[in-house]
Parts: sequence; C-alpha cells; structure tokens
Amino acid sequence: MWCSLTWGNQSKVRKVSYNEVPALRILLFLLSIVVVLSSLWAVLAFWYQAPGKSIGRYLLIIGWVLAAVLVLVLLWRGLARPDLARPDLAWQSMLVYALMFILLRIWWASLEPSNERNWSDDLARTTHGVVQGEQVTLHNVRNFTWRSETDYDIAWETREYDLSRLRSVDMTTSYWDSPAIAHVLLSFGFDDGQFVVFSVEIRKERHEAFSELGGFFKKFELSVVATDERDAIRVRTNVRDEDAYLYRTRLDQDAARQLFLAFIAEANELAAEPRFYHTVTANCTTLVFSMMRRIIGKLPLDHRLLLSGHLPAYVQKQRGLQLGYSLEELRAQGRITDRAIAADQAADFSQQIRQGVPGWEAETLPLGRAPTE
Repeated sequence: MWCSLTWGNQSKVRKVSYNEVPALRILLFLLSIVVVLSSLWAVLAFWYQAPGKSIGRYLLIIGWVLAAVLVLVLLWRGLARPDLARPDLAWQSMLVYALMFILLRIWWASLEPSNERNWSDDLARTTHGVVQGEQVTLHNVRNFTWRSETDYDIAWETREYDLSRLRSVDMTTSYWDSPAIAHVLLSFGFDDGQFVVFSVEIRKERHEAFSELGGFFKKFELSVVATDERDAIRVRTNVRDEDAYLYRTRLDQDAARQLFLAFIAEANELAAEPRFYHTVTANCTTLVFSMMRRIIGKLPLDHRLLLSGHLPAYVQKQRGLQLGYSLEELRAQGRITDRAIAADQAADFSQQIRQGVPGWEAETLPLGRAPTE
C-alpha cells in the first residue's frame, strides 16, 4: 500500500503503516475470517464427501490447509507489514484462493443424491403409495421383528387403508441422549385397529452411522418410511434403549387426512427423485412443519422446531395437544417406554402402549382442529 504525501513543490512517496489506516486493519481481519471459515467448510466437505480412500481424503485436507495458511501469511505480511513483502502478492494470493474455492463449489454442486446405493436393510426400500378416492395402497411398509440392531426378521408389506376410517394422529418423540433432541414419528390410527407410522429419516448405507454434522454436508439421502407401529416404536424402546413419549393430537379428520396424503406425496416424490437430508432444513420436524403449514395455515417459526426434543411444548402452545392438561402431565402420562417394553411383540401392542395416555381414555373423545392463531 502506497500513499503520496506532498510538501510545497516536492512530492514524497512512502509506505503506509498498518496502524495508520483503520480501514485496512478491518479489511485484513475480515479477509482472514473469510479464509478461516471457508477453509473450515472445505475441510468438512472433503472429510464427508471426498472420493477415494482415506489417504486421498487426508491429502486433500492437508493440501487445502497448507494453501490457506500460506494465503494468510502472505496476506498479513503484504498488508500489515508492507516493508517486509509486496502488497500485490497478498492480493494475488487471495485471487488464487478465491479460484480454488470456486472450483471446490463447482465440485460440490456436482454431488447428486441417489436411490441406488448399498442401503442398510431397514432402509433398503422406498415407501410409495397409490390413492384412489378414499382407498390408499401403501407399498413397502416396513414390519421388521427386531431382536437387536443386527438380529431381525426382514418384512416389507403392501397394506390397504380406507381414509374414511382415519380417526387419530399421534405424535411420538423418542430420546436417546440430549433432552433437546428427539426423533419425531407420526402415527395414524384407523377405526379398524390399524396404526401406521410415518418417519422422516436419513437413508443410511450399510457402513454409515448418523451424524448431525454430516447432515450439513450431503452425507445422507432423505427418506420417508411407513412402518407398522410395533416396528417403529419397539426398535427404539426395546432395542436401542431410547425413551419414548406419545401425545394424541387434536387434528380433526379432514386435517388428518390431508396430512396422511401429504406424507404419501412426499414419499412418492423421494422415490422418484431423491434428495439430500439436511440437519436443519430437511429433517424429521421441519419437513412435517412445512406440511402442517400447508394444511392448517399460518404457524409461527420457533427454535423448538430445530430443538426437536422440545417440540411437544411448541405443539401445545398452538393448542394442538389435549386440552386440560399441563405439559408435565401430558409428558408423564404419555411416557410409553415401559409399556412398550412390557408389550414387546404382543398383537395388541398399539392398544397397550396407549393405556393412560390423555385423549385415549375413550374412543368417542371429540377431536377439534387446532386453532391457528
């Protein structure tokens, strides 16, 4: 950086000191932050998506980090200490780094989701449905018998449902670690005793395990799976030692029908055109939230949509759960973990876990559409 200073008829040129120009100091810090944050993103992108074996991934990460460190050194020497290095070299290094990042983003954009991978058994098939009037045929409804995470009987079924007989929608939250994070399942009940659960999940491959961070970096495809309720809940309470809570919602039959059809439409779209799962924008709560917004109308955004373990509090605030109970009462009476463990593989599993759950004391309990204000 150079500045021309003039006294009388003489002009002298000297190098500007870093401390003399506050704007230059701010620019230097901003550029440094950009390099550090973009490099962090690049490292994670390579970690989760770089092709080839581990050695190639490590070499890409090391190479990018070394390049970023060199850019930062040239940037600081060129702008903070112009007496030690050429400032133009600092700008040239930033230009090279920008080109590197553009190439990285082009590669990133080329990564496409797929339905053709070596999927784990429980996600090997895609649920899809056919709707003809009030009659629904669901294909690939999962009905595994779980004994452990690695020991199970595989069963995929085709089931028929009559939408005119749809009577209830229950929300189940299942916790495995933090009280702020839970998996959310929606169970649809029919007056012939059938219950089918829709679960929005990552579609993981055989060698993969769930990672919240990986969900930001195209690590998993998105999946909507329909399952028998005994499968969906037992695998969590009886096999994975999760803690589950069931809440009966106040959706009326028309809204319940629209939500059921929305799940089928989403499953059909994913079967035809896969999408990536995203930890924030496309997960088990945000996807359902977008469906409910289309059905009910205006619903406010809330941090509890991301902290899914607190979702029942949000739904209660919208008057979507049973009235006349505090959230603590709904939670205490809706805890189904012990009942699910005791019911195990009983034919009336769904009826046993609902004993004592508010809203299930009587089948004739009236339902009401949740207010939208």
